[in-house]
Amino acid sequence: MNLKRGPLADFNANLGGSAERLAGAAYLHNAADADVGGLWSFPMTAQTQMFTRQRRGAFLDFLRSRLASTSGAAAADDLMSAAIRPSKQLLTLAAAEIQQREQFTLLDEQQVAYSMVMRAVERSRRANAKEVIVVTGGPGSGKSVIALSLLGELSRQGRTVLHATGSSAFTQTLRKVAGSRTPRVKAMFKYYNQFVDAEKNDIDVLINDEAHRVKETSTNRWTPSAKRTGRPQVEELIDAARVPVFLLDEHQVVRPSERGNIHDIVSAAERMGCDVVQVDLNDQFRCGGSRIFETWVLRLLELQSGGPFNWPGDEAFALDVAENPLELEGRLRTFLAAGYSSRISAGYCWPWSQPKVDFLFPDIKIGGWERPWNNPKESRVGDAPARSFWASDPGGFDQVGCIYTAQGFEYDYSGVIIGPDLVWRDGHWVARPEHSKDSQVRMAGPAEFDRAVRNTYKVLLTRGMRGTIVYSVDAETQEMLVARTRALS
Repeated sequence: MNLKRGPLADFNANLGGSAERLAGAAYLHNAADADVGGLWSFPMTAQTQMFTRQRRGAFLDFLRSRLASTSGAAAADDLMSAAIRPSKQLLTLAAAEIQQREQFTLLDEQQVAYSMVMRAVERSRRANAKEVIVVTGGPGSGKSVIALSLLGELSRQGRTVLHATGSSAFTQTLRKVAGSRTPRVKAMFKYYNQFVDAEKNDIDVLINDEAHRVKETSTNRWTPSAKRTGRPQVEELIDAARVPVFLLDEHQVVRPSERGNIHDIVSAAERMGCDVVQVDLNDQFRCGGSRIFETWVLRLLELQSGGPFNWPGDEAFALDVAENPLELEGRLRTFLAAGYSSRISAGYCWPWSQPKVDFLFPDIKIGGWERPWNNPKESRVGDAPARSFWASDPGGFDQVGCIYTAQGFEYDYSGVIIGPDLVWRDGHWVARPEHSKDSQVRMAGPAEFDRAVRNTYKVLLTRGMRGTIVYSVDAETQEMLVARTRALS
């Protein structure tokens, strides 16, 4: 969807948030009133009216009341050439909607990074200069909380600001949560590929959350040929705002086409003549989970130097290895019954059948245990929530999540099934693309697949904020995990 297709009143600067100058009508010239009886139950307003062939005279009267007798070419030019930015009315709504929600309240320590970003925004405004801000942090460091708090505060100040991600599940969830009481606020949550033809510096601040999902280009199979420029997506995002903010975790790059890393973002900014400010949340605080566990995972997966070490324990975090998936699920259900959020996720190593009208096929089969993947549709299938809400809807527990529905979300307890695409052999990990069912990742080169699959399991293992239970389908890998988790160093 093009950025310019958003609600006209909210995003066309020439209208300034007012719908008084807008009017819309549907003229069903071949339909009689009786043919469209069900449509009359929808409310008609000055902006939404309907006319049938029986009401042709009323339609002409409507046009005469809204159209001037002189040419409207100049007005049309003004409308089409107006800057595309959130209106002040929409910004006021966003500020109220976001800042009044308790779950977005910053902890004291999070104010540190938040204040650094706000100072950079103010610096850029005063110096009339463009500044790129890169915020890095692992799971639980509060990147998305900071992003939403920035969106609310900048909206309150009247700054033109938008929030963008590259994840359908994450954006849809934010739209549902942050815009639940004011549907218009949902329009402020965009996708990275909606800025292909955005005007340069057209908005003050663009908050790029989960920026490790930034892709090489915005081109996909639906992109019109005229927009297939081949330009790096990161350059489009930098161009769109006076202050682009990128929040990312480099160890969450899980597809070969993703370019959301510090090097590529900083290189693009410098190439475009922009100053860069970097903020590392890992050096300041962690608001959930376990720093020890995150380090243990990074070293276990050989994503950080030093090699695997035995789990030393953490009073605030529980780690264990289940003997089989049935035990893993049973223990998580115990947490669920106690009021904690829990989910099971797995590597993308099993086929994925298309669901029936109200049924998901149990594609994941391990011994006598079988469960379906999360719903692939954006609408409910039976009791299974839409794919975007697998991590947040209580009904998501009964399906196994994949990397694309788990990434960006956190829950109290996480169960992770490591598939045959990553196994432990002779003291090191061996990535096996022949066991992957993710076609885009499987077709990458050996080095890219190896990085992607280890990052995938890093993401899945670090979704739990209170504890993680892990199980590997490979006996040798399972043996190594048991040795690393049950013997204190």
